[in-house]
Amino acid sequence: MTKPYSVWAGVLLLSMALTSCGATFVPPNPDSDVFDDGESQKERNARTGTTLGDALRARRNQESIVRVNKYIWSASLQVLDFLPIQSVDPFTGVIVTGFGAPPGGGRAYRATVLIADPALDARSLNVALQTRNGPASAATVRAIEDAILTRARQLRVADNRL
Repeated sequence: MTKPYSVWAGVLLLSMALTSCGATFVPPNPDSDVFDDGESQKERNARTGTTLGDALRARRNQESIVRVNKYIWSASLQVLDFLPIQSVDPFTGVIVTGFGAPPGGGRAYRATVLIADPALDARSLNVALQTRNGPASAATVRAIEDAILTRARQLRVADNRL
Protein backbone atom coordinates (compact mmCIF):
# COMPACT_ATOMS: atom_id res chain seq x y z
CA MET A 1 0.00 0.00 0.00
CA THR A 2 1.38 3.41 -0.92
CA LYS A 3 1.66 6.00 1.71
CA PRO A 4 -0.51 9.08 1.22
CA TYR A 5 2.42 11.49 1.55
CA SER A 6 4.29 9.78 -1.33
CA VAL A 7 1.38 10.52 -3.71
CA TRP A 8 1.32 14.15 -2.59
CA ALA A 9 5.07 14.39 -2.97
CA GLY A 10 4.80 13.11 -6.56
CA VAL A 11 2.07 15.63 -7.37
CA LEU A 12 4.14 18.42 -5.80
CA LEU A 13 7.25 17.46 -7.80
CA LEU A 14 5.26 17.28 -11.03
CA SER A 15 3.67 20.67 -10.48
CA MET A 16 7.07 22.23 -9.66
CA ALA A 17 8.57 20.74 -12.80
CA LEU A 18 5.77 22.08 -14.95
CA THR A 19 5.86 25.59 -13.45
CA SER A 20 9.65 25.79 -13.76
CA CYS A 21 9.36 25.44 -17.55
CA GLY A 22 8.05 28.97 -17.78
CA ALA A 23 5.46 27.99 -20.39
CA THR A 24 1.92 29.05 -19.86
CA PHE A 25 -1.09 27.60 -21.51
CA VAL A 26 -3.88 29.94 -22.47
CA PRO A 27 -6.93 28.02 -23.53
CA PRO A 28 -8.62 29.38 -26.65
CA ASN A 29 -11.80 31.34 -26.27
CA PRO A 30 -14.55 29.10 -27.66
CA ASP A 31 -16.69 32.15 -28.48
CA SER A 32 -14.02 33.74 -30.70
CA ASP A 33 -12.36 32.63 -33.91
CA VAL A 34 -9.43 35.02 -33.38
CA PHE A 35 -6.02 33.52 -32.60
CA ASP A 36 -3.59 34.87 -29.99
CA ASP A 37 -1.73 36.85 -32.68
CA GLY A 38 -4.94 38.73 -33.58
CA GLU A 39 -5.50 36.88 -36.82
CA SER A 40 -8.93 35.40 -37.49
CA GLN A 41 -9.48 31.91 -38.85
CA LYS A 42 -10.76 33.39 -42.10
CA GLU A 43 -7.62 35.54 -42.48
CA ARG A 44 -5.36 32.58 -41.70
CA ASN A 45 -7.12 30.41 -44.30
CA ALA A 46 -6.81 33.19 -46.86
CA ARG A 47 -3.10 33.58 -46.08
CA THR A 48 -2.33 29.86 -46.29
CA GLY A 49 -4.75 29.35 -49.15
CA THR A 50 -6.24 26.22 -47.72
CA THR A 51 -8.79 24.82 -45.37
CA LEU A 52 -8.92 21.28 -44.07
CA GLY A 53 -11.52 20.35 -46.69
CA ASP A 54 -9.40 21.88 -49.47
CA ALA A 55 -6.34 19.96 -48.33
CA LEU A 56 -8.20 16.65 -48.23
CA ARG A 57 -9.80 17.24 -51.63
CA ALA A 58 -6.44 18.21 -53.13
CA ARG A 59 -4.81 15.08 -51.75
CA ARG A 60 -7.59 12.87 -53.07
CA ASN A 61 -7.31 14.49 -56.50
CA GLN A 62 -3.52 14.06 -56.57
CA GLU A 63 -3.83 10.38 -55.77
CA SER A 64 -6.20 9.75 -58.65
CA ILE A 65 -4.14 11.62 -61.27
CA VAL A 66 -1.66 9.50 -63.19
CA ARG A 67 1.57 11.47 -63.54
CA VAL A 68 3.35 9.12 -65.91
CA ASN A 69 4.13 9.85 -69.54
CA LYS A 70 2.14 7.31 -71.50
CA TYR A 71 4.62 7.25 -74.38
CA ILE A 72 7.59 6.50 -72.12
CA TRP A 73 5.51 3.91 -70.28
CA SER A 74 4.56 2.08 -73.46
CA ALA A 75 8.05 2.39 -74.92
CA SER A 76 9.60 0.94 -71.76
CA LEU A 77 7.34 -2.09 -71.93
CA GLN A 78 8.06 -2.55 -75.65
CA VAL A 79 11.84 -2.14 -75.44
CA LEU A 80 12.12 -4.42 -72.41
CA ASP A 81 9.63 -7.00 -73.67
CA PHE A 82 12.30 -9.73 -73.54
CA LEU A 83 12.36 -9.42 -69.73
CA PRO A 84 9.65 -11.08 -67.64
CA ILE A 85 7.60 -8.47 -65.82
CA GLN A 86 7.41 -8.94 -62.06
CA SER A 87 5.41 -5.86 -61.14
CA VAL A 88 4.08 -2.68 -62.67
CA ASP A 89 2.53 0.33 -61.03
CA PRO A 90 1.29 2.98 -63.46
CA PHE A 91 0.38 5.33 -60.61
CA THR A 92 3.95 5.60 -59.35
CA GLY A 93 5.59 4.90 -62.69
CA VAL A 94 7.58 1.85 -61.61
CA ILE A 95 8.23 -1.22 -63.75
CA VAL A 96 10.19 -4.10 -62.21
CA THR A 97 11.33 -7.04 -64.32
CA GLY A 98 12.99 -10.35 -63.62
CA PHE A 99 16.14 -11.72 -65.23
CA GLY A 100 16.07 -12.35 -68.95
CA ALA A 101 18.52 -12.39 -71.85
CA PRO A 102 18.07 -10.10 -74.86
CA PRO A 103 17.56 -11.73 -78.25
CA GLY A 104 20.93 -12.86 -79.54
CA GLY A 105 22.62 -12.10 -76.21
CA GLY A 106 24.01 -14.43 -73.60
CA ARG A 107 24.07 -12.19 -70.52
CA ALA A 108 20.92 -11.99 -68.40
CA TYR A 109 19.67 -8.64 -67.15
CA ARG A 110 16.94 -7.41 -64.92
CA ALA A 111 15.62 -3.87 -64.94
CA THR A 112 13.82 -1.39 -62.77
CA VAL A 113 12.33 1.55 -64.61
CA LEU A 114 11.04 4.71 -62.93
CA ILE A 115 9.08 7.24 -64.94
CA ALA A 116 9.07 10.22 -62.62
CA ASP A 117 7.46 12.96 -64.69
CA PRO A 118 4.65 13.35 -67.21
CA ALA A 119 6.95 15.16 -69.66
CA LEU A 120 8.46 13.37 -72.64
CA ASP A 121 11.97 14.16 -71.48
CA ALA A 122 15.15 12.28 -70.60
CA ARG A 123 14.90 13.56 -67.02
CA SER A 124 11.59 11.73 -66.69
CA LEU A 125 13.20 8.32 -67.18
CA ASN A 126 15.44 6.43 -64.76
CA VAL A 127 16.61 2.93 -65.63
CA ALA A 128 18.55 0.61 -63.34
CA LEU A 129 19.97 -2.51 -64.96
CA GLN A 130 21.52 -5.38 -63.10
CA THR A 131 23.30 -8.52 -64.24
CA ARG A 132 23.63 -11.63 -62.14
CA ASN A 133 27.12 -10.40 -61.16
CA GLY A 134 26.13 -6.87 -60.20
CA PRO A 135 25.19 -3.59 -61.85
CA ALA A 136 25.34 -3.32 -65.63
CA SER A 137 27.74 -0.92 -67.27
CA ALA A 138 26.79 2.72 -67.68
CA ALA A 139 27.01 2.37 -71.47
CA THR A 140 24.43 -0.42 -71.43
CA VAL A 141 22.07 1.58 -69.22
CA ARG A 142 22.50 4.60 -71.52
CA ALA A 143 21.75 2.47 -74.60
CA ILE A 144 18.53 1.14 -73.01
CA GLU A 145 17.45 4.66 -71.98
CA ASP A 146 18.14 5.95 -75.50
CA ALA A 147 16.15 3.08 -77.03
CA ILE A 148 13.20 3.77 -74.72
CA LEU A 149 13.22 7.52 -75.43
CA THR A 150 13.55 6.97 -79.18
CA ARG A 151 10.63 4.56 -79.17
CA ALA A 152 8.58 6.99 -77.02
CA ARG A 153 9.15 9.75 -79.57
CA GLN A 154 8.12 7.38 -82.37
CA LEU A 155 4.92 6.53 -80.52
CA ARG A 156 4.16 10.20 -80.00
CA VAL A 157 4.68 10.99 -83.68
CA ALA A 158 2.49 8.05 -84.63
CA ASP A 159 -0.18 9.39 -82.29
CA ASN A 160 -0.14 12.72 -84.22
CA ARG A 161 0.30 14.84 -81.10
CA LEU A 162 3.27 16.99 -81.92
